[in-house]
Amino acid sequence: MRLKLDENLGISCAKPLRVAGYDVATVSEEDLYGMEDDNLISACQKEERILVKFDLDFGNPLRFKPSEYAGIVVLRLPSRPTMSDLHDAVKTLIGGLRREKIQGEEAAH
Repeated sequence: MRLKLDENLGISCAKPLRVAGYDVATVSEEDLYGMEDDNLISACQKEERILVKFDLDFGNPLRFKPSEYAGIVVLRLPSRPTMSDLHDAVKTLIGGLRREKIQGEEAAH
């Protein structure tokens, strides 16, 4: 499974996903900081990668139709998240990816 992590999800989030066996690209490693949402999702579409973000706009299936993409995962965190919250969200994501197919589906964790 191929993932692309948004710029808010750094190497510390990519590492456990890679250890779990996922092909992970990150916005930061690719120096794509500040890329417009439409351009980012288009890049994911071309690369057949599941986009992983915090941005709730991507959870809108009317704007981003799940069937048109490899997948979109919107991670939900508390209003003042800690690194522990972020790492817990990534662990939850790994567990969810092992249990469910998300290609062409909307998933929120």
